[in-house]
Amino acid sequence: MATFNKFQPFVENLAEKVFNLGSDTLRLVLTNTLPVNTQGVLDLVTNHPPPAAVNGYTSGGNTVTISSSAQVTGTYKLVLADSVFTAAGGDIGPFRYAILYDDTAAADQLIGWWNYGSSITLADGETFTWDADPTTGILTIA
Repeated sequence: MATFNKFQPFVENLAEKVFNLGSDTLRLVLTNTLPVNTQGVLDLVTNHPPPAAVNGYTSGGNTVTISSSAQVTGTYKLVLADSVFTAAGGDIGPFRYAILYDDTAAADQLIGWWNYGSSITLADGETFTWDADPTTGILTIA
């Protein structure tokens, strides 16, 4: 299972009210280029294939559904629903990383990314499911 890696600017952006993780539009893009944890905005990430809608890939990536965004006893947890990419009419990829960003934020600020260990190419009709753990969520803040 891929592990969540946060982008360093996410912490400052969270503290300075760039994000509202309970209501903003969050999106997931795929790339074959290793993200750099000091990057702050989506435009700095290269090779998130393809930038336009093609072969079932949505321009800007998939919108991710927020299942819950809440704190209990001082610990906040963000839980997202799984997101499925389906190749239609041709291949999607290759990609190795999935990147979560805030599409509501003015500059499409980055949140975090997952490394799947090797490049993946979806052939026409194949699917890739980004699995968001419903129990632990994608991130907690204590």
